[in-house]
Amino acid sequence: MTAADDNGDLIHDWNEIDRRRPIVQRRAFELHDETLRDGIQNPSVIDPPVEDKLEILHLLSELGVHSTDVGLPGAGPRAQGDVLRLCQEIGRERLSIRPTCAGRTAVCDIAPMVETSQRAGIPIEVMTFIGSSPIRQLAEDWSHELIVKRSTAAIDFAVREGLPVTFVTEDTTRSHPDLLRKLFRVAIEHGAERLCLCDTVGHATPDGVRNLIQFTRRVVEETGADVKIDWHGHNDRGLALVNSLFALEYGADRIHGCVLGLGERVGNAPLDLILINLKLLGQLPEHDLSALASLTKKVSEATGFPIPANYPVVGEDAFRTATGVHASAIMKASKKGDRYLADRVYSGVAAGMFGRRQEICVGPLSGASNVAFWLGVRGLEGTRGLIDFILDAAKRSNRNLSDAELHELARTYDATKTA
Repeated sequence: MTAADDNGDLIHDWNEIDRRRPIVQRRAFELHDETLRDGIQNPSVIDPPVEDKLEILHLLSELGVHSTDVGLPGAGPRAQGDVLRLCQEIGRERLSIRPTCAGRTAVCDIAPMVETSQRAGIPIEVMTFIGSSPIRQLAEDWSHELIVKRSTAAIDFAVREGLPVTFVTEDTTRSHPDLLRKLFRVAIEHGAERLCLCDTVGHATPDGVRNLIQFTRRVVEETGADVKIDWHGHNDRGLALVNSLFALEYGADRIHGCVLGLGERVGNAPLDLILINLKLLGQLPEHDLSALASLTKKVSEATGFPIPANYPVVGEDAFRTATGVHASAIMKASKKGDRYLADRVYSGVAAGMFGRRQEICVGPLSGASNVAFWLGVRGLEGTRGLIDFILDAAKRSNRNLSDAELHELARTYDATKTA
């Protein structure tokens, strides 16, 4: 029952005992990015200049993300210009990532996608959306007949123009099955290649994910069509990440996310954490995720959205420790020359796998070994006197000392010895 790893039998993995094997292991799946569309709808972020968007696009492609929403070309000239530049870059650089655009079930939203596709010389997947829940219908004064009419007209227009269509039902997780069945069937009949199930307000639990995806799968099977199912989740209840992983297990063909979990209100499923967890679950064996830290840093800088220090894997504190016992174990492992051991003895995630490294800090909870390690990494001689001098200052502090403060302490000690 102990899971063997690539460095021997060092970790007894309780996660693997009688684990339900996810469906995703038996079929292909895709990852879709929404950072440059849904992500920048977050009320606290900046819509980045196109140069930053191009850099983000390349990093997403490098990480093996299959498709990305490049924006809302119907939102105005600036948005349409950015979308065109991104699509031209995909075509010119022959990036593996595919462009998509979102728009309402309205010809006026889809027509700019058609124009952009023609100018860029590559297909753009049309993601046309309409609210389908009873609460949305009441607020908008929409009848079922109106929703069906608008949906089919939009799909027909995009299909006639030769573009692939994903039909998106907003607030799917609070929608009645009778309307969903009608909408899904007519969408398929009119040429939609994908159905996107949206947890627009973060209402779903994993049970809801299972029930909705299984329902949709049955509807698709009844038609006999080869139509894929997408899952698009929001994080209002803090369940977006786990719901996305369950969506793959329960049969979704593609899951959506935004880097750093950006998005409206409290955000979308965090694409970076989806990638990390799928990698750790063995679902992305060929994906090199060492550029992930660069992607999250770039998105943070470009959008003006700071990464919380305690954010998993890419946060400043993700692989930092100053506690004496923890630091001592990491340092002992490092001295053995075993990077695998040092990267996992006090970490459930291997820092090196994601472009990070373990860091030892010096603070009030530290021991002499913390100071010795800090000095050694920086090529400084760790004499007993210097170690004690720095440790005494750290013990009198109410926080971890910065590198600048530690360097200054080292210089102060040297000055006292030479005076």
